[in-house]
Amino acid sequence: MNWDAVQFDWNQARAFLVTAEEGSLSAAARSLGLTQPTLGRQVTALEESLGVTLFERVGRALSPTQAGLDLLSHVKAMGDAAGEFSLAASGQSETIDGQVIITASDLLSAYHLPEILEDLRAAAPEIDIEVLASNDIRDLKRREADIAIRHARPEQPDLIAKQVQGTVAHFYATQKYFERHGRPESVEDLANAVLVATGDVTTYLGIIQSMGLPLTKANFKYASNSGIVAWELVRQGLGIAIMSQDVAALTPEVEMILPDFDPMPVPIWLVTHRELRTSRRIRVVFDLLSDAFAVDGKR
Repeated sequence: MNWDAVQFDWNQARAFLVTAEEGSLSAAARSLGLTQPTLGRQVTALEESLGVTLFERVGRALSPTQAGLDLLSHVKAMGDAAGEFSLAASGQSETIDGQVIITASDLLSAYHLPEILEDLRAAAPEIDIEVLASNDIRDLKRREADIAIRHARPEQPDLIAKQVQGTVAHFYATQKYFERHGRPESVEDLANAVLVATGDVTTYLGIIQSMGLPLTKANFKYASNSGIVAWELVRQGLGIAIMSQDVAALTPEVEMILPDFDPMPVPIWLVTHRELRTSRRIRVVFDLLSDAFAVDGKR
């Protein structure tokens, strides 16, 4: 290989890739933990070394030029290769001290993880935990997190997934809601109820209608992409929501309604990358999480 023909460094290529994915220098700088001027200099240096213009400004956003688009697929391949290299290197680590990033939904992060992390801290005090609370599915292959806690089994073949003790969900509301709208005593009463959705209403409604419930989009007067915000709307008496019994048990203001309706299962999966499973540090946290959820399920 003619190494003299390689006229840029990986930091510059990474700056180009992340800026293209994020759509602006400011967002890309936040993602990489850099200042915006530093990132801008890296992109400019890459443009100068290649002799091409990679971005054009569209309003406040940056859009790749045609030359940028032509090069983007190659840089993405480099990014994937860098991620695989990092994963393989991490997987060889036998040290137990260091950081482990756990990603989970905001509800799991706020209501389930604190007690578990306290026990984990006692068992492995040399491990530092960062919780990435997000309702988006993070990319483990690109090291956005080391371990994911999800409600669905991942489809990627290079991920290791273990189903742990899940929970069940019911309908919940508050006395304040009952005073405003009445207490539903039957499934049919839900047709006139006000509901709160977490995430996209259409997707949420599709899941509910598959259970044979008499609900339409008109029932959903409130929705939030944040599970915590949606649950707070319920706590304040604005509507009814489906929630896991574990979270409801920590919220004394809410009451279960329609207790005769079959509880809805909430599966929980622990997921990590195949390479990371060989890292002692990741393996310790993965196994401790697995044990913790098993204990929670027996309480």
